[in-house]
Amino acid sequence: MLDEKRIAVVMPAYNAAATLRQTFSEIPHGIVDDIILTDDASADATVALAAELGIHTIRHDRNRGYGGNQKTCYAAALARGADIVVMLHPDYQYTPRLITAMAAMLTSGQFDAVLASRILGRGALKGGMPVYKYIANRGLTLVENLLLGIKLSEYHTGYRGFTREVLERLPLLACSDDFVFDNQMIVQALQFGFRIGEISCPTKYFPEASSIGFGRSVTYGLGVLRTAVAFRLHRMGFGSAGIFEDSAGLRLAGFSQALDVRPDESEEDRQELSDHEPP
Repeated sequence: MLDEKRIAVVMPAYNAAATLRQTFSEIPHGIVDDIILTDDASADATVALAAELGIHTIRHDRNRGYGGNQKTCYAAALARGADIVVMLHPDYQYTPRLITAMAAMLTSGQFDAVLASRILGRGALKGGMPVYKYIANRGLTLVENLLLGIKLSEYHTGYRGFTREVLERLPLLACSDDFVFDNQMIVQALQFGFRIGEISCPTKYFPEASSIGFGRSVTYGLGVLRTAVAFRLHRMGFGSAGIFEDSAGLRLAGFSQALDVRPDESEEDRQELSDHEPP
């Protein structure tokens, strides 16, 4: 609890057994009220380890993609009563020690969303980010800032936090189930008038940390550009992309109810989502 707000940490997991314990150990448990892990059909012992650590765990019956995993994470956090939700990758690429600062930015009432930037403070290359990814990050960010009309240091971090209002308002079910979900969500937040802040965050690239390859990176980059162009055209009145549709049917509310998860639920009641796929 922080400033009388219930804080939840959600972890979208895929084969994270090697790094989950270390990530979990550095979460500031003094302020975090709920920790939720969604396992995306891992082939390793992620689910067993999460249960050992006492983490509320949701297990997908099949791999639904990074974006699909996040939809489950956020829906579960809302269903379990979170006021502030911080997404933390369980691969230990980002330090959990910033959760308190990120949550404080959100409970302050000054920001609706917070991004932990690897670019602020020049920590990306020092932490081992491949040079081609760094160059692509800077290039995509420049184009996005021009098309979106704001100035962020990066849009591509996987470490971010949101207020309950953001997660309830955005039509997240219209977003991709792939990696571009991250970017679409930020652009949706801008479209719906939410305030985005940034905090500097060191990062670590090492063999156990998850990272997409060159081919998937290209696919992601093209998706980012399409999203930014769609936003600019939408603002200019030339067409309307589905991800900006202000429809209650595209929000997480119905999906949250389908999860039927409660803050006092035992580990034996962990949900299998085979019958509750997002549209």
